[in-house]
Amino acid sequence: MKELVVISGKGGTGKTSIVASFAALAGKTVIADCDVDAADLHLVLEPKTIRAEEFTGGKVARIIREKCSACGLCKELCRFGAVVSASADAGGNPTTYSIDENICEGCGACAWFCKDEAIRLDDAIDGDWFVSETRHGFLVHARLRPGGENSGKLVTQVRESAKKLAEENGLELVIIDGPPGIGCPVIASLTGARMALIVTEPSLSGLHDADRVIDLTEHFDIPTAVCINKHDINTQVAGEIERKANERGLRILGKLDYDNSVTEAQFNQQSVVEHSEGVAAKQMTGLWRSVAEELGIRVKQVSKKHE
Repeated sequence: MKELVVISGKGGTGKTSIVASFAALAGKTVIADCDVDAADLHLVLEPKTIRAEEFTGGKVARIIREKCSACGLCKELCRFGAVVSASADAGGNPTTYSIDENICEGCGACAWFCKDEAIRLDDAIDGDWFVSETRHGFLVHARLRPGGENSGKLVTQVRESAKKLAEENGLELVIIDGPPGIGCPVIASLTGARMALIVTEPSLSGLHDADRVIDLTEHFDIPTAVCINKHDINTQVAGEIERKANERGLRILGKLDYDNSVTEAQFNQQSVVEHSEGVAAKQMTGLWRSVAEELGIRVKQVSKKHE
């Protein structure tokens, strides 16, 4: 079982559109949407959920009111201002305290120092993750709830669940739609993967951020290739991206033209290779063939319209 991770140094480069097309071209496979802070692959693949689980990313403190002596030590110690008065006497003095779960960071300092043992730490529900079926196979995806934390841990949950699903169903490939940037969620998406495909765009920010994410894949010693999306909108910068990639020993596996059919496909909840017979669809098919060759996997027969 092999893992392909599609990442980008910045958001908006088109990696999710590429993953959706790969899913359509690969045959039955497992797709993992690891961009848990802003998941959107489900908008194209129309998943039907077959399993849903809550994600616990940390802890949240709770005060047991009947034990609380209102000494105020927890309020004094909480650096986040999460401890508030829950009730007061006639003089306005607090008689019990409570904790605002939206502010609490779950550090546990209040529970550690509470002399009355009136504070407990409960699991915080920071998000949800799902196993779904799509027209192209299984999709494992997730979402953080508002204010939810530990996105890297949720990415790991999604990825491990996708790998297990592939193994159980005898599937040879997991395609991962990674988060943008170079932070913890990206690292959680990448480590131990068979291959990374970096999707960049011909802009100065695209050039800069692609360079940073290449540093990341080099650090983790992950075989890496590059795709330049919308390369024709600025051929000068696209050439600079290609030059830098070659200097670092990376292959450019695809150059995709700007094509309105990509946006039209999104409006129709389809990948561009399902929706169109145009230039972008044919280039996307060529990109997939190159990626599959790098991975050493079989390529299913594609429609003649994309040849």
